[in-house]
Amino acid sequence: MRESGIVLTLDLGTSGPKVSLFDRKLNLQASTYREVPLIFTGPKGVEQDPAAWIHGIEECLSEIRKKNPDAYSQIEAINVTSQWSGTVALSKDGTPLMNAISWMDSRGAPDADALTRGFPKVDGYGLFPVMNWIRITGGAPTRSGKDSISHILFLKREKPEVYAKTKVFLEPKDYLNFHLTGRACASFDSITVHWLTDNRDIGNVRYSTSLIKKSGIDPAKLPELVAVNSILGRIRPELAERYGISPGAVVVSGTPDLHSGAVGSGGVSDFSPHLCIGTASWIICHVPFKKTDLFHNMASIPSGIPGRYLLVNEQQTAGASLQFLKNNLLFPENGVSRNGAPADAYSRMDELAAEAPAGSDGLFYFPWLKGERSPFDQRNLRGGFVNLSLHHEQKHLIRAVMEGVAYNLRWLLEHTERFCGRKFSSLRFIGGGAKSLVWSGILADVLGVRIEQMEDPVSANSRGAAALALVALGVLDFREVEKMVRVKKVHEPDPGRQSIYRPKFDEFLNYFKQNRSWFERVNGTPGEEG
Repeated sequence: MRESGIVLTLDLGTSGPKVSLFDRKLNLQASTYREVPLIFTGPKGVEQDPAAWIHGIEECLSEIRKKNPDAYSQIEAINVTSQWSGTVALSKDGTPLMNAISWMDSRGAPDADALTRGFPKVDGYGLFPVMNWIRITGGAPTRSGKDSISHILFLKREKPEVYAKTKVFLEPKDYLNFHLTGRACASFDSITVHWLTDNRDIGNVRYSTSLIKKSGIDPAKLPELVAVNSILGRIRPELAERYGISPGAVVVSGTPDLHSGAVGSGGVSDFSPHLCIGTASWIICHVPFKKTDLFHNMASIPSGIPGRYLLVNEQQTAGASLQFLKNNLLFPENGVSRNGAPADAYSRMDELAAEAPAGSDGLFYFPWLKGERSPFDQRNLRGGFVNLSLHHEQKHLIRAVMEGVAYNLRWLLEHTERFCGRKFSSLRFIGGGAKSLVWSGILADVLGVRIEQMEDPVSANSRGAAALALVALGVLDFREVEKMVRVKKVHEPDPGRQSIYRPKFDEFLNYFKQNRSWFERVNGTPGEEG
């Protein structure tokens, strides 16, 4: 084993790929990013072009190589982390047959309903069918239809020609690994939301014959399974030559973004939680047990750390809400508004939010722009501003979005703590949202816990992927990772602002309870259960 080396990470987020270089001390050496648009095919369809992923990655690789030729020649491992619960349908010759189906896509909802219906019915699920799924996998197809199993069944039902021609269905992370190595496989962690694997022996995850039969999916179209954080092999020689990477560089099996974020936050110990605000948001941690809370859409599943469980949950549109506000209402001209806002619109939005009072002068925002997953799985919820008045200004709109996301996360925190059987005194904060001092403070006040704003929070997923690769190479031990991840600033709850936010959080929940059925009536498909 060489004494020095570089890890190349590919972080495929919902907004696009980020390519980064890390040394063996987890110091970031270089990083660059390309945006890839979402493709909306209707109110429930969300896709992305896999070719755009590859093109963006190759542009990033070229840019980094020009600026860091010496570091580039030292790359010893490549590790991918990516958006999760997406589906790429590959043909026999290894090319995608259509756009990738995003984790936001809910067109498979009728298929999920068909798999989980039965009697007695609890919160829309048939109790006995669902309990069998949970017993084997730790979870079940969620009724939103946003899981990978629902994507595949949607294609079988609505696009049979694509389904018939598909050689293998892959998650986004596993598609990138296929591109790098030629191996069409999935790791024990990335395959989970197909809900077709027996996860009772965490060291020997395998497909469940009975669940595959129940699903109606052709088992020949499912990928080979490999162990968590294992080495798949070397990069394909033609890619090594094209990218200027040593042909000896190995490709690690990779992990979904929730899993890499947990490691990159420094939260590698059990019950060491982190909060992430990217496009989506979550509050998760490693736990020492297998457990499921189906009715709040969270479960402990195979972690990115071999032999460990990770509590996972997810909220749909957190940072995406602020991005929507920026792009569509405040600064539509590529980040520069008619009123002279700077090109760095998010910095200006942070300044404006700081000028608004806690509570946004009575303005509420509900961040359910594409339904919700946790703590209630409801695809027909929709978001927006409520109690809007003529006196409200830009600053109120921005702060209300930040507060609305925070209320939603407090709702999630309560169920996360109940799942873990303990209260959390602090949360590590990562993701793009963690760059905001204002949002960090709002979260501390609304959630009532210490918020630890991590250093370089937008690189947490990449940092986690680098740490996992170094462990796979035998260079690092997981116990060392936590010491290498640093806190930039600590935000303590302010009692005065807490007293303002407590009753507003109660009203946030009241709004959900009083309008839940209205959203189902307005947005539900006729003849389809919400």
